Amino acid sequence: MHYLTLAGQASWEDTGAALERHAEFLARWSAEQEVQTNEVQRAWALLPAFLTLADGRPFDLLELGPSAGLNLLWDHYRYVYSTGAWGESELELSGDDRLPPPAALLDRRVEVARRRGIDQNPLDATSEHGARLLQSFVWPDQTGRLERLQRAIHVVREDPPELIRGDYVDSLPDLLADRIDGAQLVVFQTASTMYLTEGALGRLHRGLHEAALARPLTYLGTARAPGDDGFALEVERWPSGERERLAVFDFHGEWLDWGR
Repeated sequence: MHYLTLAGQASWEDTGAALERHAEFLARWSAEQEVQTNEVQRAWALLPAFLTLADGRPFDLLELGPSAGLNLLWDHYRYVYSTGAWGESELELSGDDRLPPPAALLDRRVEVARRRGIDQNPLDATSEHGARLLQSFVWPDQTGRLERLQRAIHVVREDPPELIRGDYVDSLPDLLADRIDGAQLVVFQTASTMYLTEGALGRLHRGLHEAALARPLTYLGTARAPGDDGFALEVERWPSGERERLAVFDFHGEWLDWGR
């Protein structure tokens, strides 16, 4: 219904008529269409993590499960925290930083040499259908979230990242073998690995370790926080597998406890 409403083909004022008029479409959609979301607000929690990882080299980014790739463009947004701001953009991200990142961290500047993402069903936000589909999976009464998403779509259309269709566990060895000399390879994900089986997750970690035996890499990812209260944001440095928790944040990035 939301997809049809965004297209001007239905109205929330008369859902009964819309359900009757578009019954065939809605039945097919329900049977065939996979849910695919991309919450750009999570970048508000990711930014201080990327700034923490910065070592002077440009980033070579690889996102696992990027959807439309909005979070691959994290350096294209403006961020506001109680300790300061970072970046310039038509899209400004802020939230409840209950434990904010230090002001000195926000003084760092970074360069991105390449941004790639691999997803079983990537969405093309540069197309009318892809942008509408992405918006349709946000509850229609969440107007602030929709406006934020629309601004992010406009940003990504200006500089779309490379999105690859495939299974990232199977494709990981080839993706990690493709490096940019002089760049820092950072593999990251938000929420996607929680859908992997235990076996697939083990293969993912083995792939990171084996690739890092040739050249080190960094992995930034989310996992369920203790008590299921948001995501824990953790960095793993391979090949050692050394792990460090950087923060805990809300599932959609509405609040942040940096350093928790």
